[in-house]
Amino acid sequence: MKRLFDFIASFLGLVCLSPVLLTFMYLVWKQDYHSPFYIALRSGKHGRQFKMVKLRSMVINADKSGVDSTGNTDNRITKVGHLVRKFKLDEVTQLWNVLLGDMSLVGPRPNVKRETDLYTEEEKKLLLVKPGITDISSIVFSDEGEILSGKEDPDIAYHQLIRPGKGYLGLFYIDNQSFFLDLKLLVLTILAIISKDKALQVLRGILEDLGANSELIHIASRKRELVPSPPPGANNIVSSRDGIVT
Repeated sequence: MKRLFDFIASFLGLVCLSPVLLTFMYLVWKQDYHSPFYIALRSGKHGRQFKMVKLRSMVINADKSGVDSTGNTDNRITKVGHLVRKFKLDEVTQLWNVLLGDMSLVGPRPNVKRETDLYTEEEKKLLLVKPGITDISSIVFSDEGEILSGKEDPDIAYHQLIRPGKGYLGLFYIDNQSFFLDLKLLVLTILAIISKDKALQVLRGILEDLGANSELIHIASRKRELVPSPPPGANNIVSSRDGIVT
């Protein structure tokens, strides 16, 4: 049922949103006359590599800087790119990957291989399912760009502040995944663009109904200031730029 729903929903999504996507594809192309797409190599189910399609929000060859994490103030983001990111259009184009079967609508967000190679044994469980366009952590950390803005090293900040919560929420989703949970998360993903506070409030109720522990509820509520913490399966905080737990 999940694959059938993914196929039908991604096809209809691409058709319905094509006017918006085509408009922004032109705007992205117009700013530097290069392809409006960024083809990103990502690790999928069981670590299999696939080409993820993103509407480009950054300058050409931005990935050659060696920085994987991006704050809203990153000067590699173009003027049109800020709008692309604000309305999550770079993720909408990933409906193509869902249509092809590389991704699902809902599932842990895919990472680059150099990051999945650093996963702890616990985090490697995130690779047991297809990655998705959205999941619980996508709603909770939808402000990832704001979190990383102004950080001296966005990569270290990501591994210390976002990776831990993202991992725990992803693992919780895998243990509790269902068709109806997917539907709820898809609705909340759209709601989060309009009102993140409302989306988090509803999400908290969903997690409580699923039996999430108090720490996971706190992570999802985002009422506390984010502080450095170890990723799932580790006792120590990441302290180096390569994301290795030491």
